[in-house]
Amino acid sequence: MHKTNKEDVFKVVWRACDTFRGVIDPAQYKDYVLTMLFIKYVSDVWRDKMEAYLEKYKGDKERAEWAMQRERFIVPKHSRFDDLYENRGEANIGELINQALEGLEEANPGKLSGEDGSGVFRNIDFNSSNLGDTKDKNTRLKNLLIDFSDEKLDLRPSRLAGQDVIGDAYEFLISLFASDAGKKAGEFYTPGEVSTLIAKLTRSQPGARICDPTCGSGSLLVKAGQEVGSDNFSLYGQEANGSTWALAVMNMFLHGMDNATIRWGDTIRNPKLKEGDALMKFDTVVANPPFSLDKWGKVHDDKEAKGTDFDPESDMYGRFWRGVPPKSKGDWAFITHMIETAYEGKGKVGVVVPHGVLFRGSSEGRIRQKTIEENLLEAVIGLPANLFFGTGIPAAILIFNKGKGDNRNILFIDASERYESGKNQNKLREKDIEEIVETYRKFNGGQLSPGVVEDKFSYVATFEEVRENDFNLNIPRYVDTFEEEPEVDLQAVQERIEAIEAELGEVQEEMEKCLKDLGLF
Repeated sequence: MHKTNKEDVFKVVWRACDTFRGVIDPAQYKDYVLTMLFIKYVSDVWRDKMEAYLEKYKGDKERAEWAMQRERFIVPKHSRFDDLYENRGEANIGELINQALEGLEEANPGKLSGEDGSGVFRNIDFNSSNLGDTKDKNTRLKNLLIDFSDEKLDLRPSRLAGQDVIGDAYEFLISLFASDAGKKAGEFYTPGEVSTLIAKLTRSQPGARICDPTCGSGSLLVKAGQEVGSDNFSLYGQEANGSTWALAVMNMFLHGMDNATIRWGDTIRNPKLKEGDALMKFDTVVANPPFSLDKWGKVHDDKEAKGTDFDPESDMYGRFWRGVPPKSKGDWAFITHMIETAYEGKGKVGVVVPHGVLFRGSSEGRIRQKTIEENLLEAVIGLPANLFFGTGIPAAILIFNKGKGDNRNILFIDASERYESGKNQNKLREKDIEEIVETYRKFNGGQLSPGVVEDKFSYVATFEEVRENDFNLNIPRYVDTFEEEPEVDLQAVQERIEAIEAELGEVQEEMEKCLKDLGLF
């Protein structure tokens, strides 16, 4: 019997994309195709469990149904893929799919809804006129259901080739959608290799609380959880974009992490991860926030608008006591939030930032200085250019550690030349990730000496040295990658020129002799 593998899933999903090509923006494919993959998967899991209970109770369907209602995740009949497939020719098929999604939400309160009760699928409309007029839309949805039918794709756990088939396939497909979506991809996806690197650099211990306050589709959060090495961890995330929030929730389910808490909302203006009136604290906080976000906080300066905007200067959670970042660049707003939500004395933060964060002055410079003076900054890691979707600029990873202890040194790594070139995007190789992580671990183990450039790759700077540089963290100030030109022996060069000229004279004389012998000269 054939077992469904990742390639089978890739093939079906990628073919399903043809249903929407030329009709909607490529960035929207994921909302429809991956949602249908989710419906198919939870339906097939339900079917597999039902078959197991029927076998257990010797065909007693009533007892099997009773047992199924005690499962952690309920799939109502009208929400099951088979029911939708049977009705694929109906004139209101788009409405039926929407009702199926609503049924899943209602049957699983808390799992597929926000804290305000809003459903995770509320921004995904299979009955939208964007899919074409009624006739064309119905044809497209019928074809989509056919693409995911049992003949094409069986996702019952008993038919899968491995435990991680669905989760891995979902991750890979999101990366393909990101590649197809161009600039919009950066809003929902962090390249897998970068996520792996951050997860390894901030590796959490069993029992850890892990958070991504700008979680996108949840890929980085999943990697951080997997790095623990056991199931003993809890995941928390928040995402501002509604459809991307839905992707993150589905991502958790398909990775078997459905106990994750993923909230919908703006992390800076309206943080949702709280305990009482205080921000929730975490062992590990990781994120790839939007680069230099404009209008992240206070938008208006006029008195009439006062009170209508979120004002970071009077933030009820006191996150911006080090200073308020400029309203046109929100990088330090996200960093500050992450630091404030990490446990005192032990919390760790890993964040992707544009290089401007390392050296820009004014309010950003003052905030940067205070975090360094607090001895929170542990490492600055420069990445290659063109790693991220939507921007070709190089980025960096900052590691903050609230349990840094007495070590006031800061590790700088220049990994800008460690990559594999790609047609559209560059890529960190496994050996590049290993080299960065190993260097970071050596630093933590006291194996790297301050003031010494290691292999034109890393440098450990003392606090005093960073202070002398006015708290500028620009990596070339610390990691000298300059290649000295070899010294040229001018005397030897002159002698070689004279020897070549002598040899050339001899050759010319020989040629003249040959030409004379031939009567040609």
